[in-house]
Amino acid sequence: MRIGFFGGTFNPIHLGHLKAIKKVKEEFPLDKIYIIPSAMPPHKDRIDVPNADERYEMVSLAVKNDSAIKEFVEISDVELKRSGPSYTIDTVLHYKSIMPADYSFYLILGMDAFLEVNTWKSYMDFFDIIPFIVITRPEAGNHKTTDKGSAVEEFLFKKISGQYRYNSKLCGYIHDNKKTIFVFDVSPLDISSTMIRNYVREGKKISSLVPPEVGSFIEKKGLYS
Repeated sequence: MRIGFFGGTFNPIHLGHLKAIKKVKEEFPLDKIYIIPSAMPPHKDRIDVPNADERYEMVSLAVKNDSAIKEFVEISDVELKRSGPSYTIDTVLHYKSIMPADYSFYLILGMDAFLEVNTWKSYMDFFDIIPFIVITRPEAGNHKTTDKGSAVEEFLFKKISGQYRYNSKLCGYIHDNKKTIFVFDVSPLDISSTMIRNYVREGKKISSLVPPEVGSFIEKKGLYS
């Protein structure tokens, strides 16, 4: 069984998130993807973050009404149940401890998040225990996976290990002693959670940015206004 972990604040979840999940499933042979909303994200300003239950409910609404992903996506509340800040390393170790030893796990991240992974708790441990699937943007030339000057390659060489090397067959960076960093291009939707929150405050429509059920939930709860 191959399981991908896709964590984040999801404040709110939007169509860009869903497109990324679908693309990863198309390109990589994962059996299941766990979406893991964070309870207390240590890197976020909590002033503009709804409570965890509301963000979890928005993720649930987005998934259960999308027939293209609901069959292989599971929503995890593991970070909501854990007290204190939500550290990804704790989540990864939790699942590795409770699931069968022959399961394979992968951590799914956007490019921006991956390039900040060195600010995470115990960040070097990730490269020893779990492969990454990094979602890049194909139109950004310095992010292309085959460019020698790619952002992923530069980050790995400077922050992790100069012994990583690109393998075109695997579409990723391999290392003799560390986990592989897979890289996939996903044509981005021009959407961000920050944009959605700003639109709501400005009274603009967000129907083209989020699933309709999520939009209705935001309006009903008066979120971000």
